[in-house]
Amino acid sequence: MCVTILNLPLTRTIGRALARFLSQPSKRALSVATSSPEKLKATLKKGDVLLVDGTSRFSVAIKYLTQSTWSHAALYIGPQNEGDSSGNQENSLVEADVNEGVRLAPLSLYHHKHTRICRPVGLDETEIDQLVEYTISRVGNQYDLKNIFDLARFLIQKPPVPNHWRRRLLAIGSGDPTRAICSSLIAQAYHSVKYPILPEISLEQSMDPEKRGRYEEYLHIRHHSLFAPGDFDVSPYFRVVKPTIESGFDPHELNWSEESEIGKLNSN
Repeated sequence: MCVTILNLPLTRTIGRALARFLSQPSKRALSVATSSPEKLKATLKKGDVLLVDGTSRFSVAIKYLTQSTWSHAALYIGPQNEGDSSGNQENSLVEADVNEGVRLAPLSLYHHKHTRICRPVGLDETEIDQLVEYTISRVGNQYDLKNIFDLARFLIQKPPVPNHWRRRLLAIGSGDPTRAICSSLIAQAYHSVKYPILPEISLEQSMDPEKRGRYEEYLHIRHHSLFAPGDFDVSPYFRVVKPTIESGFDPHELNWSEESEIGKLNSN
């Protein structure tokens, strides 16, 4: 007999303890920032998705299941008036945190991490405001505890499944709209303005009477629980933006050490 205990206080207590454990750094993980904090902040625009190469135990599980560098995603909403708990940093991100749930967070949290900016193409200012408002309205929602339990199980024993099946293992969670994981929160925000991420595409007969008998491509929104952080990177509808290049990178202005490998090659 199977008994569901996910809503019991004991399960919530265990889930919070697991979340604290999973959020601790992994000894084997390494993430090095590839952009300065100043360039990162200057490059980000409202509505951008910020991907993070995390180093926690939780991140290790996400990267294993998705076969991706990216383990976390946050939405850049621009500087907000309210500071963080210390009162000296401006919040500019909305994210789903395993410990605190959906929250506002400062960009400085990820200054020391390897990050990537993914920017939607073709949305107007009103649509950007709508998806930002969608995520802000979710602040205070809880993180999906079922996601935490499943990821903990994967860490204990990695399932011996082919790579192309691992994505389906991320179709986990309670389905409760008041709970979220980082990528599903942002996917729902973009779906709210009918912006594609990685939609399913089918060929169907045209619904236009003038095109009767012809087949056209139709996009179908995938369920938000099927999205992972790396999907924003591989999506054909998001532009990858690199702060160093955007700030006016010129290779001729670099100062190379004479002891570098390039210097040795030139001297030969």
